[in-house]
Amino acid sequence: MIGALRRDLREAVARGETTLTTEVRAGVATFLAMAYIIVVNPAILEAAGLPRDASVTATILSAIVGTLLMGLYARRPFAVAPYMGENAFIAFTVVQGMGISWQVALGAICLAGIVFALLTVLRVRAWLADALPRSLTRSFAVGIGLFITFIGLTDLGIVRVGIPGAPVALGDLTAPSTALGLGGVLLTAILLARRTTGALLIGIVATALASFALGVTPWPTAVVSAPPSLAPIAGQLDLLGALSPSALPVVLLVFVMAFVDTIGTLYGLSSQAGLLDAEGRLPDVERPMLADALGNIAAPLLGTTTTGAYIESAVGIGEGGRTGVVALVVALLFGLALWFAPILTAVPLHASGVALVVLGALMLQGIRELDPSDLSEWIPAFLTIVLMSFTFNIGVGMTAGLIAHPLMRVATGRAREVPAAQWVLATMSLAFYLVYPF
Repeated sequence: MIGALRRDLREAVARGETTLTTEVRAGVATFLAMAYIIVVNPAILEAAGLPRDASVTATILSAIVGTLLMGLYARRPFAVAPYMGENAFIAFTVVQGMGISWQVALGAICLAGIVFALLTVLRVRAWLADALPRSLTRSFAVGIGLFITFIGLTDLGIVRVGIPGAPVALGDLTAPSTALGLGGVLLTAILLARRTTGALLIGIVATALASFALGVTPWPTAVVSAPPSLAPIAGQLDLLGALSPSALPVVLLVFVMAFVDTIGTLYGLSSQAGLLDAEGRLPDVERPMLADALGNIAAPLLGTTTTGAYIESAVGIGEGGRTGVVALVVALLFGLALWFAPILTAVPLHASGVALVVLGALMLQGIRELDPSDLSEWIPAFLTIVLMSFTFNIGVGMTAGLIAHPLMRVATGRAREVPAAQWVLATMSLAFYLVYPF
């Protein structure tokens, strides 16, 4: 695996696509953009009854396992960690809303991961992924760009959510953290416009250091800390309970959510990195999918929720990362986070939000590749893009597009252009809405 990764790097360097320095810098940028998960995931899972300290260790270890698989086996510049959205779904909908224990919920995630692995080995997932129309694969990247822009704007405090009478509103632009974030966005945009190497990383670090120096964010209180014990949650999943009639809808929901999230994220990131072929397909797609599936088996065994390729990987891609070396760097930094969590998690959200906003602007450029004159292609792409952000759920946007595309084909007399695999994807997407606990 290491030999193949070295070959990939040599070939990419020979083509002028990257350098080892670029790959390392991209890995650091990706890690800094997603390090918040070390704190946020345990805080969400605590609502489901999982001990927060143990969840910190499980979060980091699951990220290491998944990211190493993505780097060494799939050899892609994608980092892996517990999904935001799926963790909240498990905590608040499954455990609190449906009354299912977290042990059974983790069992459902593991079962979904096993099914993922089987379907990947049998090449069913690749068959389904290869049937995706080009307009949808392009819309995934644009939708993810809008999605991470929204996340970045809320992290900066420019946008407030959940206010009375409106879903969102302008934040407090006079808040010190927001002012720093705006300055960081401006700095990063100028650096990018001047084609400065490491612009996104510089923006994150500069904003964080300014925040520390001005007292907006407290300095880390410690440098090194021993990782909390994993004993309370490791191996506590309940597979038999996940097979009960009451839990089977959870298995289906987790399966469909993770399936479409993975496809959308992989294709969106690959489009941003220029890894798709001329037909909009991802070569050797079964490799990152199998890495994802194995990561989804490992995560619940460790004691945490669904993992997958992280959209913040786009930050490293934006820095020029193109090979699995990026993922290895991220995995190494997560390993250091087991011991240096006080420092690495001190980076404030308004610092990482700087990179997300600027990167979102870059990813939205992909909308130029969509053809608005063909409404049978444009409407499904439009639904995919807007619903990802307006429902704050990548899976909802994707499933809407996967249902709308074949229906628009049929409605415009082009049913013969819809391959069987697209109907399978549409049926899976429809099942998602039929069992979703609205």
